[in-house]
Amino acid sequence: MESERTYAAFVGTSLLASGELKKVLGALKSRFDQDRGTLFLIFEDQTGKQVDFDLRGTPEEVLARYDSVPARVGPGRPKLGVVAREVSLLPRHWDWLEQQSSGASAAIRRLVDEARKRNPDEQQNRRTIEAAGRFLLAMAGNFPGFEEASRALYARDRNRFEGLIRKWPRDVRLHIQHLIRRAF
Repeated sequence: MESERTYAAFVGTSLLASGELKKVLGALKSRFDQDRGTLFLIFEDQTGKQVDFDLRGTPEEVLARYDSVPARVGPGRPKLGVVAREVSLLPRHWDWLEQQSSGASAAIRRLVDEARKRNPDEQQNRRTIEAAGRFLLAMAGNFPGFEEASRALYARDRNRFEGLIRKWPRDVRLHIQHLIRRAF
């Protein structure tokens, strides 16, 4: 089961709120109501991607807007959690799949499951580093030593990374350390 999504909201280099969606939305809405001109940078911690929230309306309306994720509609078998998506393969891949007794979809599912079982911790660490890298680029791309810090992050050289970000704004530094705590 995937862990609960967490978020971090920044105003400039200052952390406004971090944690579960409800907590972050509450802080964003409160600040938005005080000053509608405030510019926020909001990140989903698990992916490092920037997200945006519609803060119009009452706090209850804002929370209700994001409280549940709409069900995915389209081809597939929704009751079973199956969603049809496009996969691009070369002719040799299709040839191999057609030779599988269980069918192409079952063969692909089996291959994916086998790949997921191989070193899941390393896969999670890689996703963590990639998410931290996205956050780093957005928040610290213009900071001194960014390129070297980025190289140290992807090389998983914690000591070098920590040394390079030591003089960065406190909230940015602490949040990036929070994001990578398990990957190093």
